[in-house]
Amino acid sequence: MQTRLTVTLNGESRALDAPVSVSGLLELLGLDTRKVAVERNMEIVPRSTYIATMLADGDELEIVHFIGGG
Repeated sequence: MQTRLTVTLNGESRALDAPVSVSGLLELLGLDTRKVAVERNMEIVPRSTYIATMLADGDELEIVHFIGGG
């Protein structure tokens, strides 16, 4: 049985099925892990730990997506 958790993502409340990692959330959102920066509870999440960093109820996340151009 899956449980639900609620996080704040870029200022908006979002309900997710738990357990979910930062990597899983990015996949759910369709974002390339190589092109984003993630802050969780006011701390930068190192890209190398996205898979191991599990989200918890009440987490506050900011995700910045890098877009190239010229």
